[in-house]
Amino acid sequence: MQIDVRQALLRADAETLDARDPLAPLRSSFHVPRRADGHEAVYLCGHSLGLAPKRAIQIVNEELDAWSRRGVDGHFEAERPWLSYHEQLTHGLALLTGARALEVVAMNSLTVNLHLMLTSFYRPRGERRKILLESCAFSSDRYAIESQLRVHGLDPTRDLLLATPRDGEDLLRTEDICAQIERAGSTLATVLLPGVQYLTGQRFDLPEIVRAGHAVGSTVGFDLAHAIGNTPLALHDWNVDFAVWCSYKYLNSGPGAIGGAFVHERHARSNLPRLAGWWGHDKQSRFAMPPTFAALPGAEGWQISNPSILAAAPLLASLALFEQAGLAKLRAKSELLTAYLEALLQATAADALTILTPADRQARGCQLSLRLLRPADAARVVHTELTELGFICDWREPDVIRVAPVPLYNTFVDVWEFADALSSLLRSTQ
Repeated sequence: MQIDVRQALLRADAETLDARDPLAPLRSSFHVPRRADGHEAVYLCGHSLGLAPKRAIQIVNEELDAWSRRGVDGHFEAERPWLSYHEQLTHGLALLTGARALEVVAMNSLTVNLHLMLTSFYRPRGERRKILLESCAFSSDRYAIESQLRVHGLDPTRDLLLATPRDGEDLLRTEDICAQIERAGSTLATVLLPGVQYLTGQRFDLPEIVRAGHAVGSTVGFDLAHAIGNTPLALHDWNVDFAVWCSYKYLNSGPGAIGGAFVHERHARSNLPRLAGWWGHDKQSRFAMPPTFAALPGAEGWQISNPSILAAAPLLASLALFEQAGLAKLRAKSELLTAYLEALLQATAADALTILTPADRQARGCQLSLRLLRPADAARVVHTELTELGFICDWREPDVIRVAPVPLYNTFVDVWEFADALSSLLRSTQ
């Protein structure tokens, strides 16, 4: 579907775009929250929590039913046996990450997985002990990194390097990141950056960062919380060492649902140290419970405990929808939806806000971060009034509204209505 988004500025244009959208039927596969008047809300918060697939609720209920009817035998006799439950998620996660099946696993939560990966891939020795993080990293990543440094007896004020935008800029330049990696050289042990920056929505150039990190002998990993299910990934081909993610944002698996991890195939049978648990042990002897740990090859070998079935079940429904839609088609719609929102805002509210997210479609996912050009208290009022009108997006202090038109379930009319409401509020509250 090709359009000139700069010309499609009327609601009728949005309705026409929806009528021509081959992915439009997917919306009916999700539960959409409703406003007080009973009409569907405009939900643009998939960057924080994706909508519930209708099938997810059915699958969770099926697992509860299996538990009630079979008890412990559900591990072997349920329709989807719990013993191998996580394996049913492998194919879908491999597709979304551009990985081989051996390289991905559904397990734990993002920060737990980050600690597990850092235990193996952050191995400070001599002068090679520094970690590179971005200065505006999501708080949990920074807490995890600083605690890892302290566990090794190191000092975050000395051994944590921060990639920072240039003065007067909000985005990180790839050339600046790579130059900082080169300057750190033999002192750099690990690079940990996001696939998509949570606040600005900037998509990082992962293959270029990997090349720079490996050139100085560093391991390179990524937090893909805002990238998986949002942007194209090719972790195997990019030679990424490790990656972690949650699945409750663009993967629509529900609050606190199971996370995931990637470990490149070249580490599949390595002797990297790790924090071990019985679910990462060789499947053939796992239940014999031998005293010596024998790691499964690949990412599965980093498992610690058997997964929560109820936290994994919803992801089955969402991954099926991704496969049904096709990644290429979803990406094409995502670029179009986001460009449409950008064009509407530029046409109706350019004097009242700044879009922090890159204008280059290849340098972003479906999120736009909007900085309102007014005092923080007044800016927050705009978000509050949007919420009262039934527009669900989120607020980041002191003056940023984050909006994500998700191609699986958002419509062009959603985008038009949001832009119309926001521009009206900005005009009326000047």
